[in-house]
Amino acid sequence: MSAEAALNLDFEVGMYRPPSEGGSHSLLVRVTRNCPWNRCEFCAMYKTEKFTLRTPAEVKRDIDNVAAICRELSGPARDPKHITREAALQLLERNPWLNSHHGFSMVFNWLASGGKTAFLQDGNSLIMKTDPLVDILQHLRRTFPSLERVTTYARSRTLAQKSLEELTAIRRAGLDRLHVGLETGDDALLKTVKKGVNGEGHIKGGRKAMQAGFQLSEYWMPGLGGKEMSDNHARHTAQVLNEINPHYIRSRPFFPAPGTPLSDRYDSGEFTRQSPREQLVELKIMMESLNFTSRVCFDHAGNYWRNRQGGLLFSQSYEGYKFPEEKPEVLRLIEEGLEVN
Repeated sequence: MSAEAALNLDFEVGMYRPPSEGGSHSLLVRVTRNCPWNRCEFCAMYKTEKFTLRTPAEVKRDIDNVAAICRELSGPARDPKHITREAALQLLERNPWLNSHHGFSMVFNWLASGGKTAFLQDGNSLIMKTDPLVDILQHLRRTFPSLERVTTYARSRTLAQKSLEELTAIRRAGLDRLHVGLETGDDALLKTVKKGVNGEGHIKGGRKAMQAGFQLSEYWMPGLGGKEMSDNHARHTAQVLNEINPHYIRSRPFFPAPGTPLSDRYDSGEFTRQSPREQLVELKIMMESLNFTSRVCFDHAGNYWRNRQGGLLFSQSYEGYKFPEEKPEVLRLIEEGLEVN
């Protein structure tokens, strides 16, 4: 019998997670494969892949196999203080197949950093029926009691379609934070990029998530509408976010991914890409229009605008700037950026 079969350590890991939920600090648990919508014209993430649901048995087996690796590395208590390079090398010597398993280093780093957070992959975990998802979450929490936060991607449309009772059950089972791709609040632009939801749908889904008790991160895309749709993009996005009042909004500036339909539209001249300065003008309009108690974050490399010293204009902290208290500071930084970009 092979070492892999003897220890039964195999598990799936997807490719994508938000910057604030990955790196060395999150356990990646694959609940679904790829994206059930997969029609957004700006996105290249899953275009060549087919969406499939994984069964609770498959996911729970993965969780158990990760737990087995943890026991091998640190004993039954899974105490991060006991994680050593020597233990990892011994495990790899007994199971050389793990050298080529891209999830092994993720598990090692997650455990070494305290085993505190997990992220459910892939693009919309809440598309799974409620009872199976609750079953998976409860098993994850039982298996890894060190977890302080469990998060996932979700679509506004899916949140709007789930009942409040279902969302509350999922929250109580141990899912803490949702990451939602708002992109824009402008109905015309949402239709153009084939997001599959309108502004009212974003509001309904976001409010329901908040009511169920989730921490909510909403992502928007500066520059998505080009020069032609910039003003409506900024103002309508602010209106939708004001209605939701999520815990976080996170800026992910638009970049035309090669091979996507929206990239082709920009190449053909249907949309005109904004300059860095024009994006800051759009950002100023939106920030001035925000009236909520959220945190505004620029925690992505795409927020590349520069300050007078040549450094990054905004902090890339995952916690961002608290509104309304730090709104004047964000507007001051935008004015500085407009002078030099």
